[in-house]
Amino acid sequence: MSNTETRPDEVVCTSRGGGGIEVIGPRDVPLGGLRAMTVRRTLPSRERSLIGAWCFLDHYGPDDVSRSGGMRVAPHPHTGLQTVSWLFSGEIEHRDSAGNQAMVRAGEVNLMTGGRGISHSEISTDAALVLHGAQLWVALPEESRDTAPGFVHHAPAPVRGEGWEARVFLGSMLGSTSPVPTYTPLLGAELVLEPGTTMTVPLDPSFEHGLLVDTGAVELDGVRIVKDRLGYVPPGAAQVTLATRGWTRLLLLGGPPFGESIVMWWNFLGRSHEEIAGFRQEWQAQITDDGRQVDGRFGVVAGGLPPIPAPALPTHVRLRPRS
Repeated sequence: MSNTETRPDEVVCTSRGGGGIEVIGPRDVPLGGLRAMTVRRTLPSRERSLIGAWCFLDHYGPDDVSRSGGMRVAPHPHTGLQTVSWLFSGEIEHRDSAGNQAMVRAGEVNLMTGGRGISHSEISTDAALVLHGAQLWVALPEESRDTAPGFVHHAPAPVRGEGWEARVFLGSMLGSTSPVPTYTPLLGAELVLEPGTTMTVPLDPSFEHGLLVDTGAVELDGVRIVKDRLGYVPPGAAQVTLATRGWTRLLLLGGPPFGESIVMWWNFLGRSHEEIAGFRQEWQAQITDDGRQVDGRFGVVAGGLPPIPAPALPTHVRLRPRS
């Protein structure tokens, strides 16, 4: 799922560090359209824009597909980022303009590289009645943001210990390493803790980390984080202690501070107002008057769904990168 807001805000992202554990609450974002999904967004937020290169985190479900209508996101563009799809339940069909077609299933990661430009669609199937997961974006650094588009699928094997189970879908942790390539060092993992579990998780102290609670609640080094909230751990921590009373599922994200400012608007990542405006113009030029998608920077997605037009750029302000 991507950002299908019809009036997206400009988001100026710049990493920052220091201080202790922060707790970031979500904001509800309706994605637009008939029976549209509402997601809980914790990145970017007023408190923090990036965690490493992670710059966008939408958390959704569990949704009864028969009531919500599921996910039906028509072709739309991306630049300068990678999308990471992770499901707890459900199934989504991915199609992109690089010719990739794949299913997103629970416990399996799909990573799409937008690079210099790609378009894709995401449609939930009837294979499962409940849709529940997270959609994340990773900002590409300056030297890699015009790379060729691509796609990787990986099903990580679980790693288990006393009272816990982990699936590492990006990076390395707890003796498990993902083969999925990224353009900056990253960590992405799902952790499931049984009731009454206390677990020490080793961390890379050069990373900053974010811990999203999907289900239950956790004590993160003594700081309580409840469902749908994101705990931020600044660089310097070599480990954290997690303690639970009930069954708890978490997402753990991390990476070294990004060190670059990016302008994020709608589904584009760039470095200036002019660049974002140019991406928007190129996407609009690929949509015909009768609503078809034709070839250009962002390619064409097979399947026949009409593409999503880009919203209008804000007229009262310029999109400004900051550091």
